[in-house]
Amino acid sequence: MNICVFETPRQLAEAAAGAAAEILSRAIEQRERASLVVATGKSQIEFLDVLVRTPVDWSKIAVYQLDEYLGLPRRHPASLAEFIRTHLLSRVEPGEVHLLEDGVPKLPIIDAAFTGIGENGHLAFNDPPADFQIEDPYICVWLDQRCRRQQVGEGWFASMDDVPLRALSMSIRQIMKSREILCIAPERRKAEAVSNCFTGEVSPMHPASILQSHPHATVFLDADSASFIAAS
Repeated sequence: MNICVFETPRQLAEAAAGAAAEILSRAIEQRERASLVVATGKSQIEFLDVLVRTPVDWSKIAVYQLDEYLGLPRRHPASLAEFIRTHLLSRVEPGEVHLLEDGVPKLPIIDAAFTGIGENGHLAFNDPPADFQIEDPYICVWLDQRCRRQQVGEGWFASMDDVPLRALSMSIRQIMKSREILCIAPERRKAEAVSNCFTGEVSPMHPASILQSHPHATVFLDADSASFIAAS
Protein backbone atom coordinates (compact mmCIF):
# COMPACT_ATOMS: atom_id res chain seq x y z
CA MET A 1 0.00 0.00 0.00
CA ASN A 2 1.18 3.49 -0.84
CA ILE A 3 0.03 6.72 0.79
CA CYS A 4 0.10 9.95 -1.21
CA VAL A 5 -0.61 13.28 0.50
CA PHE A 6 -1.56 16.45 -1.37
CA GLU A 7 -1.99 19.97 -0.12
CA THR A 8 -5.52 20.49 -1.47
CA PRO A 9 -8.52 18.31 -2.36
CA ARG A 10 -8.19 19.46 -5.97
CA GLN A 11 -4.60 18.29 -6.21
CA LEU A 12 -5.69 14.98 -4.68
CA ALA A 13 -8.52 14.63 -7.22
CA GLU A 14 -6.25 15.39 -10.18
CA ALA A 15 -3.61 12.89 -9.06
CA ALA A 16 -6.15 10.14 -8.35
CA ALA A 17 -7.95 10.71 -11.65
CA GLY A 18 -4.66 10.59 -13.52
CA ALA A 19 -3.75 7.31 -11.82
CA ALA A 20 -7.20 5.87 -12.53
CA ALA A 21 -7.04 6.83 -16.20
CA GLU A 22 -3.60 5.26 -16.53
CA ILE A 23 -4.78 1.98 -14.96
CA LEU A 24 -7.86 1.80 -17.17
CA SER A 25 -5.99 2.70 -20.36
CA ARG A 26 -3.32 0.11 -19.61
CA ALA A 27 -5.97 -2.57 -19.06
CA ILE A 28 -7.62 -1.66 -22.39
CA GLU A 29 -4.26 -1.83 -24.15
CA GLN A 30 -3.46 -5.23 -22.63
CA ARG A 31 -6.89 -6.90 -22.62
CA GLU A 32 -9.01 -4.71 -24.94
CA ARG A 33 -11.38 -3.86 -22.09
CA ALA A 34 -11.30 -2.62 -18.53
CA SER A 35 -13.51 -2.89 -15.47
CA LEU A 36 -13.94 -0.59 -12.53
CA VAL A 37 -15.89 -0.35 -9.31
CA VAL A 38 -17.28 3.07 -8.41
CA ALA A 39 -17.50 4.39 -4.86
CA THR A 40 -19.97 7.11 -3.92
CA GLY A 41 -20.31 9.87 -1.35
CA LYS A 42 -19.25 13.47 -0.93
CA SER A 43 -15.54 12.56 -0.86
CA GLN A 44 -15.73 11.13 -4.40
CA ILE A 45 -17.39 14.04 -6.21
CA GLU A 46 -14.32 16.10 -7.11
CA PHE A 47 -12.34 13.00 -8.12
CA LEU A 48 -15.11 11.86 -10.48
CA ASP A 49 -15.46 15.39 -11.85
CA VAL A 50 -11.82 15.31 -12.92
CA LEU A 51 -11.92 11.69 -14.12
CA VAL A 52 -14.79 12.22 -16.57
CA ARG A 53 -12.77 15.00 -18.22
CA THR A 54 -9.62 12.87 -18.47
CA PRO A 55 -9.06 11.06 -21.79
CA VAL A 56 -10.23 7.45 -21.40
CA ASP A 57 -12.01 5.17 -23.89
CA TRP A 58 -15.19 4.65 -21.86
CA SER A 59 -16.74 2.51 -24.60
CA LYS A 60 -14.38 -0.29 -23.53
CA ILE A 61 -15.02 0.02 -19.79
CA ALA A 62 -17.49 -1.92 -17.64
CA VAL A 63 -18.71 -0.06 -14.55
CA TYR A 64 -19.79 -1.84 -11.37
CA GLN A 65 -21.26 -0.44 -8.17
CA LEU A 66 -19.54 -0.81 -4.78
CA ASP A 67 -22.58 -0.69 -2.51
CA GLU A 68 -26.20 0.40 -2.19
CA TYR A 69 -28.82 1.04 0.47
CA LEU A 70 -31.57 -1.53 0.89
CA GLY A 71 -35.16 -0.31 0.96
CA LEU A 72 -34.88 2.98 -0.89
CA PRO A 73 -37.19 3.41 -3.89
CA ARG A 74 -35.61 3.41 -7.32
CA ARG A 75 -34.34 6.89 -8.29
CA HIS A 76 -34.43 8.10 -4.69
CA PRO A 77 -32.11 11.17 -4.60
CA ALA A 78 -29.97 9.58 -1.87
CA SER A 79 -29.57 6.23 -3.62
CA LEU A 80 -26.02 5.42 -4.57
CA ALA A 81 -27.08 4.34 -8.06
CA GLU A 82 -28.53 7.83 -8.51
CA PHE A 83 -25.19 9.29 -7.38
CA ILE A 84 -23.42 7.27 -10.09
CA ARG A 85 -25.91 8.42 -12.71
CA THR A 86 -25.44 12.05 -11.67
CA HIS A 87 -21.67 12.18 -11.32
CA LEU A 88 -20.54 9.63 -13.91
CA LEU A 89 -23.14 8.28 -16.32
CA SER A 90 -24.59 11.67 -17.22
CA ARG A 91 -21.18 12.66 -18.54
CA VAL A 92 -19.62 9.54 -20.07
CA GLU A 93 -20.98 6.42 -21.81
CA PRO A 94 -19.33 3.23 -20.55
CA GLY A 95 -19.60 0.10 -22.65
CA GLU A 96 -21.32 -1.71 -19.76
CA VAL A 97 -23.05 -0.49 -16.61
CA HIS A 98 -24.06 -2.81 -13.77
CA LEU A 99 -26.01 -1.05 -11.03
CA LEU A 100 -27.13 -2.93 -7.94
CA GLU A 101 -30.72 -1.77 -8.31
CA ASP A 102 -30.82 -4.13 -11.31
CA GLY A 103 -29.52 -7.08 -9.28
CA VAL A 104 -26.17 -8.45 -8.18
CA PRO A 105 -23.90 -8.88 -11.21
CA LYS A 106 -21.37 -11.58 -11.95
CA LEU A 107 -18.05 -9.86 -11.42
CA PRO A 108 -14.91 -10.12 -13.54
CA ILE A 109 -11.49 -9.41 -12.08
CA ILE A 110 -11.74 -5.71 -11.42
CA ASP A 111 -8.95 -3.58 -12.85
CA ALA A 112 -9.54 -0.52 -10.68
CA ALA A 113 -11.60 -0.34 -7.50
CA PHE A 114 -12.37 3.19 -6.37
CA THR A 115 -13.12 3.34 -2.66
CA GLY A 116 -13.37 5.88 0.09
CA ILE A 117 -13.06 5.43 3.82
CA GLY A 118 -15.86 6.03 6.28
CA GLU A 119 -15.62 8.18 9.39
CA ASN A 120 -15.83 4.86 11.25
CA GLY A 121 -13.13 3.34 9.05
CA HIS A 122 -15.53 1.34 6.92
CA LEU A 123 -14.57 0.09 3.47
CA ALA A 124 -17.62 0.15 1.21
CA PHE A 125 -20.43 -0.48 3.73
CA ASN A 126 -18.37 -2.99 5.70
CA ASP A 127 -18.68 -1.30 9.10
CA PRO A 128 -16.61 -2.43 12.09
CA PRO A 129 -16.19 -5.20 13.00
CA ALA A 130 -15.88 -6.14 9.33
CA ASP A 131 -15.91 -9.70 8.06
CA PHE A 132 -12.53 -10.27 6.43
CA GLN A 133 -13.26 -13.94 5.62
CA ILE A 134 -16.58 -14.16 3.79
CA GLU A 135 -16.12 -15.09 0.13
CA ASP A 136 -19.45 -13.87 -1.24
CA PRO A 137 -18.94 -11.01 -3.74
CA TYR A 138 -21.75 -8.97 -2.18
CA ILE A 139 -23.23 -9.22 1.31
CA CYS A 140 -26.17 -7.71 3.17
CA VAL A 141 -24.95 -5.65 6.13
CA TRP A 142 -26.40 -3.63 9.00
CA LEU A 143 -25.23 -0.02 9.08
CA ASP A 144 -23.88 1.16 12.42
CA GLN A 145 -24.88 4.42 14.07
CA ARG A 146 -21.73 6.33 13.14
CA CYS A 147 -22.07 5.32 9.50
CA ARG A 148 -25.69 6.45 9.45
CA ARG A 149 -24.83 9.74 11.15
CA GLN A 150 -22.24 10.37 8.45
CA GLN A 151 -24.93 10.10 5.78
CA VAL A 152 -27.00 12.74 7.57
CA GLY A 153 -23.92 14.92 8.08
CA GLU A 154 -23.13 14.81 4.35
CA GLY A 155 -26.66 15.98 3.59
CA TRP A 156 -28.03 12.89 1.87
CA PHE A 157 -30.80 12.43 4.45
CA ALA A 158 -32.68 14.91 6.62
CA SER A 159 -32.50 12.82 9.80
CA MET A 160 -31.33 9.50 11.20
CA ASP A 161 -34.86 8.14 10.86
CA ASP A 162 -34.57 8.54 7.10
CA VAL A 163 -31.31 6.57 6.74
CA PRO A 164 -31.79 2.89 5.87
CA LEU A 165 -30.68 0.35 8.46
CA ARG A 166 -29.28 -2.11 5.92
CA ALA A 167 -27.26 -2.05 2.74
CA LEU A 168 -25.79 -4.31 0.08
CA SER A 169 -22.01 -4.06 0.05
CA MET A 170 -19.16 -5.55 -1.91
CA SER A 171 -17.35 -7.79 0.55
CA ILE A 172 -13.85 -7.10 1.80
CA ARG A 173 -12.43 -10.18 0.07
CA GLN A 174 -14.03 -9.18 -3.24
CA ILE A 175 -12.59 -5.66 -3.02
CA MET A 176 -9.17 -7.12 -2.30
CA LYS A 177 -9.32 -9.24 -5.47
CA SER A 178 -9.11 -6.04 -7.55
CA ARG A 179 -5.89 -5.61 -9.50
CA GLU A 180 -5.49 -2.05 -8.18
CA ILE A 181 -7.32 -0.09 -5.49
CA LEU A 182 -7.51 3.69 -5.31
CA CYS A 183 -8.77 4.94 -1.96
CA ILE A 184 -9.81 8.60 -2.21
CA ALA A 185 -10.15 10.14 1.26
CA PRO A 186 -10.06 13.94 1.61
CA GLU A 187 -11.40 16.11 4.48
CA ARG A 188 -10.53 16.54 8.14
CA ARG A 189 -13.51 14.49 9.31
CA LYS A 190 -11.71 11.44 7.90
CA ALA A 191 -8.43 12.14 9.74
CA GLU A 192 -9.10 9.90 12.74
CA ALA A 193 -10.15 6.97 10.56
CA VAL A 194 -7.16 7.47 8.27
CA SER A 195 -4.80 7.33 11.24
CA ASN A 196 -6.52 4.29 12.75
CA CYS A 197 -6.56 2.37 9.48
CA PHE A 198 -3.18 3.20 8.02
CA THR A 199 -0.80 3.66 10.94
CA GLY A 200 -1.83 0.71 13.12
CA GLU A 201 -2.33 -3.01 12.73
CA VAL A 202 -4.75 -4.58 10.27
CA SER A 203 -7.95 -5.17 12.21
CA PRO A 204 -11.65 -5.81 11.50
CA MET A 205 -12.33 -2.95 13.93
CA HIS A 206 -10.73 -0.65 11.36
CA PRO A 207 -12.00 -2.22 8.11
CA ALA A 208 -10.02 -0.11 5.62
CA SER A 209 -6.82 -1.20 7.36
CA ILE A 210 -7.00 -4.30 5.16
CA LEU A 211 -5.70 -2.13 2.31
CA GLN A 212 -2.29 -2.28 3.99
CA SER A 213 -2.01 -5.87 2.76
CA HIS A 214 -2.87 -5.15 -0.88
CA PRO A 215 0.21 -4.95 -3.14
CA HIS A 216 -1.28 -2.32 -5.43
CA ALA A 217 -3.43 -0.09 -3.22
CA THR A 218 -2.86 3.65 -3.15
CA VAL A 219 -4.45 5.96 -0.59
CA PHE A 220 -4.94 9.56 -1.72
CA LEU A 221 -5.12 12.07 1.15
CA ASP A 222 -5.21 15.84 1.42
CA ALA A 223 -3.53 17.87 4.16
CA ASP A 224 -6.66 17.73 6.31
CA SER A 225 -7.31 14.00 6.15
CA ALA A 226 -3.59 13.32 6.73
CA SER A 227 -3.39 15.72 9.68
CA PHE A 228 -3.39 13.03 12.39
CA ILE A 229 -0.64 11.16 10.56
CA ALA A 230 1.44 14.33 10.24
CA ALA A 231 0.98 15.04 13.94
CA SER A 232 2.02 11.57 15.05
